[in-house]
Amino acid sequence: MSASLIAERLRAALAPLALEVQDDSHLHAGHAGAREGGHYTVRITGECFTGLSRLARHRLVYDSLGPLTALGVHALAIEARSPDES
Repeated sequence: MSASLIAERLRAALAPLALEVQDDSHLHAGHAGAREGGHYTVRITGECFTGLSRLARHRLVYDSLGPLTALGVHALAIEARSPDES
């Protein structure tokens, strides 16, 4: 999986106002989990997060990406905000 594929899926599912997907895999070279897939940070702002708890926001992102481990993602850090929190 690549950062661009993650971004593509999130854009299609959530129509964010702002989106940044950063590949942090190079920071985890040699880590046992690095063999299982990449490490990514997602910063996303969208109306869909308004009124949701942090946990609900993270679930929405994970649900939008589907089965991450099958796609080569080992770790995903998420910063999800509504437009009024940006």
